Amino acid sequence: MEQLDQIDQQLLNEMQDRFPTVPAPFAELAARVGTGERDVLKRLAALRASGILRQVSPIFDTKALGYATSLVAMRVPAERLPAAAEVANAHPGVSHNYRRNHEFNMWLTIAVPPSSDLQAHVDALHELAGAESTRMLPTLRLFKIGVTLDMTGERAMDHRSAPQYTHDQREIAASQTLSARDVAIVRAVQGDLALEPAPFAGPAAELGMSVDELIEALADLQRRGYLRRFAAILRHRKAGFGANGMAVWAVPEDQIEAIGQTMAGYTAISHCYQRPVYPDWKYNLFTMIHARKTGECEEFVAELAQRHGLADHAVLYSTTEYKKVRLSYFTPEFEEWERAHVRVKSEVSHGV
Repeated sequence: MEQLDQIDQQLLNEMQDRFPTVPAPFAELAARVGTGERDVLKRLAALRASGILRQVSPIFDTKALGYATSLVAMRVPAERLPAAAEVANAHPGVSHNYRRNHEFNMWLTIAVPPSSDLQAHVDALHELAGAESTRMLPTLRLFKIGVTLDMTGERAMDHRSAPQYTHDQREIAASQTLSARDVAIVRAVQGDLALEPAPFAGPAAELGMSVDELIEALADLQRRGYLRRFAAILRHRKAGFGANGMAVWAVPEDQIEAIGQTMAGYTAISHCYQRPVYPDWKYNLFTMIHARKTGECEEFVAELAQRHGLADHAVLYSTTEYKKVRLSYFTPEFEEWERAHVRVKSEVSHGV
């Protein structure tokens, strides 16, 4: 990773944690880090060109928007992995896809719109990928979701802070209905935010709104649980975080709520979920841990295991990133993929 100066580091931290949804967000960020708006825009353009900054965008909660979602683990013969990854990556609802160091060696996240059958899509992917076994691991309980990589290096691995988005916010959204106006706003703003002094002006004009009206609409979507936050999204490895471990834990059922809440409080843990178990998959608590080196991650996991009495655990590292994108919502590509690949009634049997 290229060396970043203190302003770059502070800027990226601010943009991950507290991106300002105001008419001139980059001027606001400049004031926070002690420089000028033009300098901030220049720095961000350089960070984007270097690959550290992936994008700046709203992060909507896929499930809150009505999509059915799941983590999916596949066991694929090693010689078929490249072809299997290509098949999975072609699905418009697959946003993340990694090879991991485990018997289940391909892990992907998939989402389908409310009108689609998630199981049928997973069945189709299982068959198209030539997987030997596939396990659907949907979220049973969300304790935390939200990646913030500490670019300053000032936070210890066990630093704690309150999660920004949890099961409670998702439940608020589930009790409501998206309007046609809401959907139009999601479509208009879901792309990469322009690096210019008034980046909300373009989407506002597209929607026939003023910038202030759009900003209020975004605040409303956040209050209602649909929008988690606006944030900078970094490429982990380019940003210096080379050890991204999925630590999975076998937690007694009567302890999972308390331990899940505790795990969610660690800043180094970006995701924390309860998921189902199977005869060949015994781990019910999933935590994503981001560290600069594998040793740091292993040491942190060992500390957590000792602190919480969790001897039965494993850490799965991503060895190949096949795909990582932000999902595009309310687009026609889902229906097109479904017409091409999904059976009306799936007959595939693979133990899901």
